[in-house]
Amino acid sequence: MTDAPVPELDPVIHAQARLRVMATLATLPDSDQITFPRLQEILRMTAGNLSVHLRKLEEAQYVEIVKTHHGRTPATLVGLTRRGRFAFEEYTAAVRALLDPPSAEETS
Repeated sequence: MTDAPVPELDPVIHAQARLRVMATLATLPDSDQITFPRLQEILRMTAGNLSVHLRKLEEAQYVEIVKTHHGRTPATLVGLTRRGRFAFEEYTAAVRALLDPPSAEETS
């Protein structure tokens, strides 16, 4: 057992629904976006529930939400910001560190 500090998990991402949103958006190439209905379908979340979690992620500047039109049809696009992608990478690194802490030899 080592005395290495336990990594902190970002509480904004750590909520299960927001973690699922972030993990899904992280699969998109940089600067790519997904439509709200498609994200809702993938995650199998209600529109209201997804909206609440996206708002929290948007307040943290982890996602960007763009409201636009395709012809006359309104469309809402969702994508990770650079800050959001970095936060998710930091989060996943912290989880890995919790699950597989360095051995005493690695920390010496």
